[in-house]
Amino acid sequence: LLEGKMALSSQGTKKKVCYYYDGKNGIFTGVISSCYCQINETQGLLSGAVKLNKQQTDIAINWAGGLHHAKKSEASGFCYVNDIVLAILELLKYHQRVLYIDIDIHHGDGVEEAFYTTDRVMTVSFHKYGEYFPGTGDLRDIGAGKGKYYAVNYPLRDGIDDESYEAIFKPIMAKVMEMYQPSAVVLQCGADSLSGDRLGCFNLTIKGHAKCVEYIKSFNLPLLMLGGGGYTIRNVARCWTYETAVALDSTIPNELPYNDYFEYFGPDFKLHISPSNMTNQNTNDYLEKIKQRLFENLRMLPHAPGVQMQAIPEDAVQEDSGDEEDDPDKRISIRAHDKRIACDEEFSDSEDEGQGGRRNAASYKKPKRVKTEEEKDGEEKKGEPTGTASFFHFSKNNFCENALGRLCSQIV
Repeated sequence: LLEGKMALSSQGTKKKVCYYYDGKNGIFTGVISSCYCQINETQGLLSGAVKLNKQQTDIAINWAGGLHHAKKSEASGFCYVNDIVLAILELLKYHQRVLYIDIDIHHGDGVEEAFYTTDRVMTVSFHKYGEYFPGTGDLRDIGAGKGKYYAVNYPLRDGIDDESYEAIFKPIMAKVMEMYQPSAVVLQCGADSLSGDRLGCFNLTIKGHAKCVEYIKSFNLPLLMLGGGGYTIRNVARCWTYETAVALDSTIPNELPYNDYFEYFGPDFKLHISPSNMTNQNTNDYLEKIKQRLFENLRMLPHAPGVQMQAIPEDAVQEDSGDEEDDPDKRISIRAHDKRIACDEEFSDSEDEGQGGRRNAASYKKPKRVKTEEEKDGEEKKGEPTGTASFFHFSKNNFCENALGRLCSQIV
């Protein structure tokens, strides 16, 4: 139920506020604007997936994306639209296998649930497990049906640091790449796994977090990089700035340049952060035990799955054609009109493709029908020569050649 009501602002002026009441838990404000923001962001993420499909870029980045908790018919964890699922579906139009990697501190339950029974998407999540939202991502959650063993979950405890994280991330991802052989990768870079996050309990630095990006980038596969969680905002900005530089193979200084928000990055005003002194509850024995269990599951994969050849659906986001810029009230020029014309014979089959060619009815010249005496008498009375059909066909070919010549001259 949505209601628009008038409320007094702190300045004493009236403003309209949208409320959402779910009938049970109470009234929430600002839900509609958040939904619109996430829907707009999803459009941008789909555009990035389309560019990867068209090989117009090697890496696409959308730090506003990464809403991995939303379900098909349920909002969850600040996520109203699961843009990751929609982007992966777009990538599957061109790629046989897509790998999803989640380094957010929370388990990527929405993405895993969407592809739990398919082998065309493998989901890998490194997350805090236990009495922690969303409570999913057990080591034994490995997929079902055709998707069995295609869900990989690495449950972690509080306080994991850079060294321990790198020691498990690289071997697991190397084995996944070897066994699954994906043709595209989606990497969710949630920054709530950093040290000092308000809702997180890991102890990663920005450099440790970015090593995951650097390692996945080294496989030289089409890569879609997304944001996600992160609740200490100044560290989120630091993290994604540095990881953008890593994706671009650029080096940026540790000293922050002066800007309008410079005071928010005090007291050190540096790009990188230091880890805290919290205890790492992930012992070497625990991490090694989980790693070996995951290796056993990955060895159960039969082979890299493929799909049958089929027609490619339309892109979710169409490229700009330039037609929208034309004034609909203005008559287009002959030159512009000719660019939109495709003659029937312009893309006809070559003569060496046999009788009828690829498009039997379109290119194949049918044998001439023997004319009756009445048709011959009628043509003689009108004074027209015989063989009108052949003459018309010849004229039409000349027209197409002339039109094609005009197009070529315009291109030159």
